[in-house]
Amino acid sequence: MNQPRRALITGITGQDGSYLAELLLSKGYDVHGIVRRASSFNTGRIDHLYQDRHEPGAQLTLHYGDLADGQSLTNLVLTIEPDEIYNLGAQSHVRVSFDAPLYTHDITGTGALRILEAARHLNKMKPVRVYQASSSEMFGDVLEVPQTEATPFRPCSPYACAKVFAYHQTVNYRDAYGLFACNGILFNHESPRRGETFVTRKITRAVGRIREGLQDKLYLGNLDAKRDWGYAKEYVEAMWMMLQHDDPNDYVIATNETHSIREFLELAFDSAGLDWHDYVEIDERYYRPSEVNLLLGDYTKAKEILGWEPRTTFRGLAQLMVEADSQLAIKEKAGQDVSISAV
Repeated sequence: MNQPRRALITGITGQDGSYLAELLLSKGYDVHGIVRRASSFNTGRIDHLYQDRHEPGAQLTLHYGDLADGQSLTNLVLTIEPDEIYNLGAQSHVRVSFDAPLYTHDITGTGALRILEAARHLNKMKPVRVYQASSSEMFGDVLEVPQTEATPFRPCSPYACAKVFAYHQTVNYRDAYGLFACNGILFNHESPRRGETFVTRKITRAVGRIREGLQDKLYLGNLDAKRDWGYAKEYVEAMWMMLQHDDPNDYVIATNETHSIREFLELAFDSAGLDWHDYVEIDERYYRPSEVNLLLGDYTKAKEILGWEPRTTFRGLAQLMVEADSQLAIKEKAGQDVSISAV
């Protein structure tokens, strides 16, 4: 009997990590995840996976670790001996990166290098494939529209700079050591599992709470920034597809559409029968020191080589998030526990 393939995911408790864990378990993988030690539980997005076995033999195992600790990462990788490593862990909030630039670089940038170095050691003993979560924020003050894999990077935040560092280290380890390593340059991808400090989820969470009388106002920053928004559950499929291809490469994952925050705001409130003008106020505290005004990705390469393309529309994404957060607000109003969980 063949042993199940083994995958290691950093950032498994986040939005992407939880969807990826579900996907891999459905394919019969033995899934291992790295979580940071904290004084409170932060596994709400994946707790259901312990009761919901998708395939016989598929299992989920969590390990304590930290992207700041290279030795522990190497020890884990050499002990687990994964066939695939997905590095999704990061300090991933752009605005927060201006407040904590050194921490952001250490976790988001150097943390990726620590993963690559651990993979390099494992690769001497058995083949391993590595996925690095790169970001459209790397394009920053864009030089061309749309952005492709050949578009130069012009990062505009400490987070984006750290991601550029991680991107180039991934390419370097591929070229210098023959490591099967891929960068997924993912444009904004959202879902009901998105953290509530990110603007789309902040909006849809507020819509549900306002409709249930639990919140009066929503405070936002720049409404004119444009992003290419897709559905996270579909984007993790692209991550997996990259590591199944014969050759390692780098891919833009996007929708080929761009929409402003204002457009998302309007769709979200309209779907709940509300006029956003009655509830939204602009607060300068939410403006970034430097702003990325327009991101628009071209996923042609991913479609032609991997056969991947998005299926959920911008409108559909807003609606499914509002629907989920409306149900959450109903539970909250009834006094039920609404701590973070899978949706």
